[in-house]
Amino acid sequence: MIQEIQEDGLPIKMWVDKLDEHAWKEVRNLASLPFAFKHIALMPDAHGGKGMPIGGVLATKDVIIPNAVGVDIGCGMCAIKSNINVKEITSDILRKQIMRGIRKRIPLGRERQKQIQDDSCMPHDVNITETTLAQRKYLSALKQIGTLGGGNHFIELQKDVDDNLWIMIHSGSRNLGKEIGEYYNTLAEKLNSRFLSQVNTDMHLAFLPMSTKWGKQYWSDMKYCVAFAHSNRKLMMERIKEVLTDSFPNAAFEPMINIAHNYATREEHFGEQVIVHRKGAVHAGVGEIGIIPGSQGTKSYIVEGLGNADSFCSSSHGAGRAMSRSEAFYNLSLKDEIAHLESMKIVHSVRFQKDLEEATSAYKDIEEVMKNQQDLVKPLIELSPIAVIKG
Repeated sequence: MIQEIQEDGLPIKMWVDKLDEHAWKEVRNLASLPFAFKHIALMPDAHGGKGMPIGGVLATKDVIIPNAVGVDIGCGMCAIKSNINVKEITSDILRKQIMRGIRKRIPLGRERQKQIQDDSCMPHDVNITETTLAQRKYLSALKQIGTLGGGNHFIELQKDVDDNLWIMIHSGSRNLGKEIGEYYNTLAEKLNSRFLSQVNTDMHLAFLPMSTKWGKQYWSDMKYCVAFAHSNRKLMMERIKEVLTDSFPNAAFEPMINIAHNYATREEHFGEQVIVHRKGAVHAGVGEIGIIPGSQGTKSYIVEGLGNADSFCSSSHGAGRAMSRSEAFYNLSLKDEIAHLESMKIVHSVRFQKDLEEATSAYKDIEEVMKNQQDLVKPLIELSPIAVIKG
C-alpha cells in the first residue's frame, strides 16, 4: 500500500517495502528536477537502474528524458490463452517437440534471424518516414524481429487453475531500441552541457525539450521502437502457436494481451497535460488488462487496472530484482536453485553459475509485490510455470 515521503523537492509516493541505496539516490535526483510534475511514484518492484529506478514513474512538463525510458524501448509482455489442456502434454511432447521447436524457430540471446524477415512482420501503424534513426536501421531491424534477446527476457509456458495452457513472452525492441536510446541520451547530454543545464550530468537524466527538433525526433523514434517491440513479440507468438499446432492440430488461441513497460506517453493527470515516463512500470487504467510476471519458477498474473491517480494509473511490471546480477552470481547456490525448479517439475535451462543471474531467488517475492499493489490492480488469473526458455 502507498507510503508518502517528503524530502527535498517533490514528494515521493511509493508502494515498495524496501529500496536499495542506489535507487534512493536516483529517486532523490528525480524529485529535484525542475520540470518534474506533482510527485514521483515507485512501484512495488522498484530497484536501482540508470538515471531512474526500474519500477519508477515520472511525469514531466514539456520535456522528455531518454534515460527515464531506458535503452530497451517498448520492452513489455504478451500472453495468450489456448484451449490445450496441459494434462495432454506428455514429457516427450513438451521437451522434444514444443521446447525444441521453439528454439529452432526463435533466435535467443544475441542471435539474429539468418534471413531478412518479410516486411509484413514490421509495424505499420506508425509512420517510419517520420523517424530519424529508425528508418536508417530498418534493414538491420528486419533481422532482429522475431528474436527474444537475453538477460531477463523469456518465453514461458504456463497453466491456469483450469489447466489451460498459456504462452507468455517478455521481450523488447532488441538492438534497435538500444541504439536509439543511447544515441538520444548522448545527444541530450551534449545539448544540456552546451546550454548550461541546471540538471547535473552525474544524475544521468539529460533531457530534450519537446518544443525542439531533437525532442520531436526522439519522440518519433521512441514511438516506432514501442511499435517494433510489439511486432517482435507478436511474431514470436505466431511462431510458438505454429509449434503448438504441429503437436495439437485442433489448438485454438484467444487474442493476444500486450502491454509495454519502457516508454513515455502524453497523458492528463491532476488536470494537466504531462509526459509520463514509465521505466519498468505499466499503465493500469480502470479496467485495463495487464500482465505481471513472477520470476523463473513462481506464479504470474493477468490483472485488471484500478486507475489509481497517485500512481499515475500505473502498476509494477513484474517481481523486480532483489539482487543485482553480480550478487546473484556470487551468493546463490546453483544446486539449490536447480533443486527448487525441479521440485516444481518445471522444465528449465539453469545449468551454469551465470544462469544464477536470472534465478528465482534473485527476484522479489511476487506474492508480496502483488499484496503491496492491491490498490493498483486486481488479479484476474493466476498462472503457474510449466517450462521456461531464457535468452
